[in-house]
Amino acid sequence: MRYSGIGGQAVMEGVMMRSGDRYAVAVRKSDGQIDVRVFPYQGLVRNQRIRNLPVLRGIVSFAESLATGMRALSFSASLCEEGGEEPQEDASMGFSFFAAVVLAVGIFMVLPYWISLFLQRYIASGVMMALAEGAVRLLIFTGYVTAISCMPDIKRVYRYHGAEHKCINCIEQGMELSVENVRNSSRQHRRCGTGFLLIVMFVSIVFFLFIRVDSRVSALLLRVLLVPVIAGISYEFIRIAGRSDNALVNSLSRPGMWLQNLTTGEPDDAMIEVGIASVEAVFDWRSFVAEDGAGER
Repeated sequence: MRYSGIGGQAVMEGVMMRSGDRYAVAVRKSDGQIDVRVFPYQGLVRNQRIRNLPVLRGIVSFAESLATGMRALSFSASLCEEGGEEPQEDASMGFSFFAAVVLAVGIFMVLPYWISLFLQRYIASGVMMALAEGAVRLLIFTGYVTAISCMPDIKRVYRYHGAEHKCINCIEQGMELSVENVRNSSRQHRRCGTGFLLIVMFVSIVFFLFIRVDSRVSALLLRVLLVPVIAGISYEFIRIAGRSDNALVNSLSRPGMWLQNLTTGEPDDAMIEVGIASVEAVFDWRSFVAEDGAGER
């Protein structure tokens, strides 16, 4: 499989794809038509030296992906409501972004620590306490993913998530981007955000096995302050996984691939058409596939 550099996410009734300095949002509107809009991708950090620094580039990429994802979701919602307005860079979106980050950190980093404190009366070992906290964190994360995957509206978004993965896999397998080829492609991908978040959970367990303090206030602060570092390290693994067919990397990626069975669904042909439209708006897949074929010869 050849790395394409294209990435994306599911949005309401559609797919967002980003390649280079542009991203496209394709949405199936209520009248059955596919509305595709292309926007410039403006990164939070322009300095290429900083963007290429290991770990730091992961922190930057994670923040940029969250911001772009929220803009794409906001825009797709406006199209579904027949508004069709461009995504706005306003205070309300900034607040939503901040609130989402705080909520995620609270649920997946702070809450497991507080729950683990109740186990102290039964567990004397610091190592076992750290492992118990990690186990609670994984249970909360997988429980959350499982619970929301049962919601009808989320299930539909997850089917578009499947369309996004299938389109990228189709291209990276060197096949023509057609509905039939996409339909027959895998809906699991090693560069998926689901896998990234699972890696974050595992990396956090390793971190807090070795970084332990007696003060509960200090422990909570560490769990908040180290989130960007943990995300940056996790990004490095996902980056390697997306470019490597190494057996060890494939094995370590497998849990994230399994979890994608919950966060992706099989799309119908109409959903696949939306994914293809989003890809074609920002990525010359024909040249990419032709180069792949030339390389094989």
